[in-house]
Amino acid sequence: MASVKKDDRLTRSQSFLCVGFAGFFSKTVTSPLEVVKIKSQVGTFHCKKGFWQSFLLIYQNEGLRGFWKGNLVSCLRLFPYSAVHLTTYKKIVHLHMDELGFISQWRAIFAGGLAGVAAALVTYPLEVAETRLIVQNCREPTYVGVIHTLSQISRSEGLFALYRGFSLTVLGAFPFSVGCYAVYMNLDTLWQEPPSRFSSLQNFINGCLAAGVAQTLSYPFETVKRKMQAQSGRLPHFGGVDVHFSGVTDCFIQVVRNKGVLSLWNGLTANTIKIVPYFGLLFTCFEMCKQVCLYRNGYIISPLSYKLAPGVDQSLRPKELQEVKRYLKNRNFGSGGSSFGNRW
Repeated sequence: MASVKKDDRLTRSQSFLCVGFAGFFSKTVTSPLEVVKIKSQVGTFHCKKGFWQSFLLIYQNEGLRGFWKGNLVSCLRLFPYSAVHLTTYKKIVHLHMDELGFISQWRAIFAGGLAGVAAALVTYPLEVAETRLIVQNCREPTYVGVIHTLSQISRSEGLFALYRGFSLTVLGAFPFSVGCYAVYMNLDTLWQEPPSRFSSLQNFINGCLAAGVAQTLSYPFETVKRKMQAQSGRLPHFGGVDVHFSGVTDCFIQVVRNKGVLSLWNGLTANTIKIVPYFGLLFTCFEMCKQVCLYRNGYIISPLSYKLAPGVDQSLRPKELQEVKRYLKNRNFGSGGSSFGNRW
């Protein structure tokens, strides 16, 4: 998967801030595609006539605001998800490292899959809330805001409803990891050179390609998951779901029987189109935010370029660099004071 590269010249809080800002911005810009994708997965009437008509129907029925339903919940979910994912990933990787501190590509991807499941477990209620907010008509809302959505679901359907379909996240992690592994194991063949020589553009393409393959393989599990999250007898038209079911297995059966096997990939067009702008904005915004932080930390001469500050050791961590600067400042002040005293 595409991810931002860790830079030791940033503090932990700065790294977290940069990732959060980049995720918030990229999710907000690509929210219309996400709304169309989820509505297609659930099977609401907006998506019966194809990809392009979906945008028109959503606009006609809900206005521009309809394209950003659930975006706030999605952005809020990003912060705890990233924190849990990163912490869990580091612990799992540490357990699987050999004596020299190395880990195989397959084990690293497997660790990423397990970390994703752990992060999803913690933030799953927010994902359910996001789905409910997206499938409802924002001009005739059943839910108003994140807190109201979570409280209404737990009160009227029970706490278990906030984790309905979570097992599909676990099941989908396997084909997702296999997709990532299949792509990354063949990158040297694709580019005809070793991974250590890949450029930033090549790494970006690799990330988008891995995301596309992995998401396509695991997509049926996400489609059924979204249907389970949306369906509720307490909502108009049972949440807009195009089939009715009693559980995970029955949902797969009903979808295949009534809509066909390919309907498990409804919304894949919107999902695939979203990959490039989403990761492109993610990387761009992260780099812009990183430049500002590096400038504040004293590593570069301007927040608008990566031109390194002269005489600064780029291998030092922020605290170490500040200590060096403080030491040099005190030494210069002391030598200046002694020369002043000698003259007098």
